[in-house]
Amino acid sequence: MPFNSHSLEVLLALPFFTLALLAITRWLGRPLSERLTVGLVGLAFGLALVGIFGLDHPEDLPSVAFLALDFVLVGLIAAFSSRYLHREPGFHRFYLLLTLLAIGIEVVVLSPSLDVLIVGWELVGIASTLLIAFFHHRPNPVRHAFRAFITYRVCDVGLISGALWLHHVAGTTAFIRSGDWAGLAAPAGTGATVVAGLLLLFASMGKSAQVPFSGWLPRAMEGPTPSSAIFYGALSIHLGPFLLLRSAPLFAHSPLLSALVVLVGLSTALHATVTGRVQSDIKSALAYASMTQVGLIMAEIGLGFHTFALVHIVGHACLRTLEILRSPSLLHDHHHLEQAMGSVLPRTGWHLERLVPATWQPWLYRYALERGYFDSWLKDGVIGRFVRLVRSIDRLDQAWIGFLSQPPGPRAIDEAGRSLRGTP
Repeated sequence: MPFNSHSLEVLLALPFFTLALLAITRWLGRPLSERLTVGLVGLAFGLALVGIFGLDHPEDLPSVAFLALDFVLVGLIAAFSSRYLHREPGFHRFYLLLTLLAIGIEVVVLSPSLDVLIVGWELVGIASTLLIAFFHHRPNPVRHAFRAFITYRVCDVGLISGALWLHHVAGTTAFIRSGDWAGLAAPAGTGATVVAGLLLLFASMGKSAQVPFSGWLPRAMEGPTPSSAIFYGALSIHLGPFLLLRSAPLFAHSPLLSALVVLVGLSTALHATVTGRVQSDIKSALAYASMTQVGLIMAEIGLGFHTFALVHIVGHACLRTLEILRSPSLLHDHHHLEQAMGSVLPRTGWHLERLVPATWQPWLYRYALERGYFDSWLKDGVIGRFVRLVRSIDRLDQAWIGFLSQPPGPRAIDEAGRSLRGTP
């Protein structure tokens, strides 16, 4: 157990109070003023950050690092959004969902077992979906939020099934502290360990947009820039690696699982590197850049470099948050830099292109434009087949209803009458 119950209650008290106050005032139709809302959220998470140093058992390194990252970045985004979303119709809704995200992260980090972690995992998913659809008066944000929600729900089956499986084979899902880390205990038997690891890896792939579940991440940038920064540059995108760090004892007992984690991470990093180079907008390019780094972090965890992966998470979260927050003014700064230089800025990445044979470049370009063909595969190979199956079942159902609703012939009427009279 990373922290005792008293520590958890203290850290969650202020954020929960803030969330309740924002929700009640909004529900009553009397939301707080913008300045008071920002001040309340900043004060709550600032005091929570100070409270980390008063934890009874702060030796669990991943929990301390992720909690500090959560509180610092939520406070930063709250301050940044006070001007970015000034007088926006959804201003208070944004801060309500931002607080819900932070609480979800806290529950994930402070959870004593996988059962409690699921609660925070789902809260983060709900906040993420609603913030992607923040501008719900336009069809694309709603459509893309639904895409992300479906991906979350499908992959969350792995997390829930993993918890049930561990209860069945090990009798518990509690995180056991060993030194500076707390993690799941590997169940007896290699087969049981492999099944549990595969289920948890499946869950982490969906949350962190690893291939083939990568298509939702660039679409998630439809939300406000601050939410894109904290979700897909900093916190939510790294929950998959955090789950793998918590599950490290499972993967340490199975070289096959570790090799699979490395394969998934490196495949995602390579796919995102190629695909990100043809994106025409800065937020999509940054989404693929985040995907690349998270893929590398997954590979580091699979190789057993857990401390290095944790440092990579913190560093990447801070850098990517800065880049995404700065993305609206990046093009403006780019033009000013070109005017100051008196020439066009040189392209980047030429050294990578020189490594690729000329005969491969058109194919890779098509691959990048089609985003790895994963969208086509999901649309035609998975969703399309499911839709065709449902339509076939519907046609059979309509045919059966039509057969039953046909008027009976004269012979059937005569037999029914004799049956009612009781005559043979």
